[in-house]
Amino acid sequence: MKKVIYSVFTILMLSAWGCSDDFFDINENPNSPTSESVNPQYILPRVLHATASRMATSYDFSAHWMGYWARSGTYGPSQEQESYNITTGFQADEWSGWYDLLTDVDIMEKKAAASGENFYVASAKLLKSIGFMYLVDQYNNVPYSKAFDVTGNILPSYDKGQDIYTDLLAQLDEAAKLMANAEITTAMNEVDILFGKGRTADIATQRLMWRKLINSQRLKLLLRQSEVFGGTAPTAEIAKITTDGSGFLGTTQSASVQPGYTAGSANQQNPYFETYKQGALGTKDDYNRANNYVLNKFRSNNDPRYQYFFSAAATPLGGNTYYGYNFGEIIPNSAPNAANSSDVAGPGLAKSATQPQWLFTSVESMFLQAEATQRGWLSGDAKAAYENAVRESFIWLGVTNATATANTYLSEGFASYDAAANKINLIVMQKYLALVGVNNFEAWVDYRRVGIPTDLPLSLSPNRGNNRIPQRLLYPQAEYTYNSANVAAEGNINPQNDKVFWDK
Repeated sequence: MKKVIYSVFTILMLSAWGCSDDFFDINENPNSPTSESVNPQYILPRVLHATASRMATSYDFSAHWMGYWARSGTYGPSQEQESYNITTGFQADEWSGWYDLLTDVDIMEKKAAASGENFYVASAKLLKSIGFMYLVDQYNNVPYSKAFDVTGNILPSYDKGQDIYTDLLAQLDEAAKLMANAEITTAMNEVDILFGKGRTADIATQRLMWRKLINSQRLKLLLRQSEVFGGTAPTAEIAKITTDGSGFLGTTQSASVQPGYTAGSANQQNPYFETYKQGALGTKDDYNRANNYVLNKFRSNNDPRYQYFFSAAATPLGGNTYYGYNFGEIIPNSAPNAANSSDVAGPGLAKSATQPQWLFTSVESMFLQAEATQRGWLSGDAKAAYENAVRESFIWLGVTNATATANTYLSEGFASYDAAANKINLIVMQKYLALVGVNNFEAWVDYRRVGIPTDLPLSLSPNRGNNRIPQRLLYPQAEYTYNSANVAAEGNINPQNDKVFWDK
């Protein structure tokens, strides 16, 4: 891994971000950063914003592979993405971007541990669990235990994905304990752009919300491994979560960052809005459009949520207000173009340029709880947990008469719990439909983990051949250039056949 040891000093430049009340202004000359000025107070808001932004905007490739999005008629084909014939250059920023961010998080954790600021230590452990989860989910074995030892291990060896997950759960257990008793000072509250600074009623609620987020992330890591566990529940790990007593993110309890997003200012708008709706300078995403697969799923099952995930065409043709494409298809020049089709930043996702950026939604958390309950890992009524998760999706999107509309949807065959022969498949499929554009990466995870959706079409690209949706990414070329011995020890990777450890 080519380490980026200077990344934390970019925090000092964020005073130019211009957010309201300027959370990142440290009153220092940004051209003269010092180690003393880089402390947890200044790192936390940067890494929270960067984590939420990366999770929300970096996974368009999985949205295309998983039937959420497709290329509009304004553009020619993306050969590598649409043929599944990926190279070491494909999505290379997934590696460098996460390690750059995690370097900052590691510095925050070490500095906070040295000063006894357990709030920052706990939040760092949570953020590390997210970043390394994404790395393992894409590459399997990656540098972990030696990843940040620049002086002792400039060329770090790779840890096994299973071992990383095991340690992440241990770190989250420690994070839960630290956060339960952590002092949250006024200064900490000010820079907590996730649950602090007026976003929760009081310090006690702020602490509780962090604990709920930690537990939701723990459950997520466990469910990733559902097929590894097989019929044996991870009883000991579940017991740690339930013993903690703070529960999970529930209805209306999405974890979203808000550093003070500002409309019309470059690099200050909500990241999802900026990327997929309209940039501060007026640029629009004319590439990503609704995929006919998911669009037809909604329409054929009387599900109005497509009108919230996607936008009506700016210039409809032939009455096709919501128009999509098929992934990988050859689109003639005469076909409807971007203006005649539905963008991927519908009114339920891109509400405004100033909206908070979701990091872990209540919708996803409640579907995780529903699956865990159905599997018998958590106690409770599995049907109620599932139906509440579906209702939360309608509420979160702002569907008109959300609860009543969701209840009607739940009473019909496609979404009916009682009518489903396989309850796990039902829950995962409805989770798939609830996270369009919200968390595109989760669809790729669940497709590999449990094979849902079962009828997902492959790319129509004439260059696809016999390729399937990749099981993982290839290590980036930078690793073969700078850390050749360690990456070579992983063997010859074939993304068509080689899997991450939890993909059984």
